Amino acid sequence: MAKLKFSGPLLLRTRSLLTITRIAFATYLRHAAGRRLASDWNAEFEIGIKFWRHQFTAAMSDPDFAHGRQLFDSLQTETDDLYEVVTEPCAAPKGMWYRPRKPLTDVTVLYCHGGGYAFHGATSARFAAMLSHHIGAPLFAPDYRLTPEHVHPAQSDDAFSAWQYLAGTHRPERIVVIGDSAGGHLALMLLQKLKAAGLAQPAVCIGLCPWTDIGDRGASLHANDRYDLVQGWMALRFGEWLDPDRKFGRETLSPIFQDFAGLCPIYLQAGGREILRDMIVEFAEIQRAKGADVTLDLWPDMPHDFQAYDSLKHSSSEALTKLARIVRSHGAPSQLKQN
Repeated sequence: MAKLKFSGPLLLRTRSLLTITRIAFATYLRHAAGRRLASDWNAEFEIGIKFWRHQFTAAMSDPDFAHGRQLFDSLQTETDDLYEVVTEPCAAPKGMWYRPRKPLTDVTVLYCHGGGYAFHGATSARFAAMLSHHIGAPLFAPDYRLTPEHVHPAQSDDAFSAWQYLAGTHRPERIVVIGDSAGGHLALMLLQKLKAAGLAQPAVCIGLCPWTDIGDRGASLHANDRYDLVQGWMALRFGEWLDPDRKFGRETLSPIFQDFAGLCPIYLQAGGREILRDMIVEFAEIQRAKGADVTLDLWPDMPHDFQAYDSLKHSSSEALTKLARIVRSHGAPSQLKQN
């Protein structure tokens, strides 16, 4: 079951509560009439999808984007899962450490959060804590600069600084890079930046529903709008915000146009009902043809960033279990004391 958490101005909290109440009422009526968005989704799951779609739309349509971000953060839906992690802020580079109370591996995770490069709120913190808990590894999440205020290469530079920070005290073969959505884009492009700098690669790069093309690619980008919390037009807008003057161009900024042959193994997860499905599948096919070590698992019943549903959905639990197993396979069992 999902629970609600509020933050920020009372007016925005109230607005978001009224929104989710309205969506819930309409969805329950539709289900009672046998009109489901997907036959295998219950009403609560559908409510969550529609609510977050609305929040993204409202935030991105707000003339004052700072206000839009506040609205987005004003109400969070969370699972009942408890994540036993300790958080510790880091000043340079700016970010947050998540340390599991029960460490299971000596691997360290560099996590690049999602949010279209434009959002970084409570959902990102929750996702980071979830990953650290399930993997059983310390995780550093850099607080990279956001669009539209900061365009490329700000995000890429910040991710590289975070890598240098970790690589200064950890062997690269004991570092795993993980990113979801736009963070998956950032994680993949970090591999290219390391290659260009002649630096060692991480043990593995994991992309969770990664954004692999900042342009219009694949039928699912719009065909899956009705199922997903993120819409095709949003992905295109995020691309415009990343490179507003087209100074760098789509081919330079999209992982799908790069060559990952000879780099570290790449493991990808995608949902069959997400808008990015086709571009993720095509990325895997193109890179395998080039000789890259790419593995893709797809859960047909899931939307974008479905891992966040954790114990609420079997597919999410399965994906997290597989992800954790892959990360721990690149390290040794932790000898650290459990707190």
